[in-house]
Amino acid sequence: MSEKISLAKETKRILQENDIKLNKNLGQNYLIDDFKRKKIINYGNLTKEDTVLEIGPGIGTLTIELAKKAGKVIAIEQDTTIFNILKRRLEKENITNVELINGDAVKVDFPKFNKIVSNLPYQISSPISFKFLNYDFDLAILMYQKEFADRMNGKVGTKQYSRLSAMLYFKADVKFLTKVSPESFIPSPKVDSAVVELKPKEEKINEEDYKVYSKVVKALFQHRNKKARNALIDSRHIIGFKDKKELKSILNNAEDENPKIKELLLERTINLSPESIMELSILLKDHIN
Repeated sequence: MSEKISLAKETKRILQENDIKLNKNLGQNYLIDDFKRKKIINYGNLTKEDTVLEIGPGIGTLTIELAKKAGKVIAIEQDTTIFNILKRRLEKENITNVELINGDAVKVDFPKFNKIVSNLPYQISSPISFKFLNYDFDLAILMYQKEFADRMNGKVGTKQYSRLSAMLYFKADVKFLTKVSPESFIPSPKVDSAVVELKPKEEKINEEDYKVYSKVVKALFQHRNKKARNALIDSRHIIGFKDKKELKSILNNAEDENPKIKELLLERTINLSPESIMELSILLKDHIN
């Protein structure tokens, strides 16, 4: 218990000394639970061979501990004031294996890394997760809002099944590790958080197929309760169509040529498995811009 208090006290002291008021709207919720911090770092199974990417390091709650275990840490912090506090902390503690980048993690190119360990700023959860999937890495240990984590692994037909679930399905295996309560942070968020393990699939998907699939998924999940045919027509701009009649004609012709397409297009989005959406995408690939 004393360790938890010491991390909380240390965090509050650093914030007070630097006159920092944390902004919940920017996802600035700092972990003050040392037990959970240890767990998160242990999940990363780090060695000196690892280069760890950390997004939103804040004042270094994870960063300093990560640096003790990994060969190198790349920490990307957007807030310049917080960035400078972390820089001074690292210098004071004589930690030399952290590369600090002051920038927007959604926009900057990541240097080479093989693992990710982050308490992510929640408002960038979706774009940053999709960005991770464009890189080769071994393992990611990530903290999200629990509701977001549930959608990452949403099962077909459930309310958690989403564009996110379908997009991750062919790219990574998602494993729920532990729940984290609001009391583990300052300021306390209004929602539970969750730590998730993300591992890229060993079997790589054809990138051209995935590009078409991602457009179809995006179009379909704009209207998750509609039949796939209507969802695609209503979101036709996403798959490269302005003219409703043109797309209807293409879908009609495709249905005439292939009964399987007709069957898939009659299904509601929420009931289409990722495999079925991929099948539909490949069948329609020649028609989609």
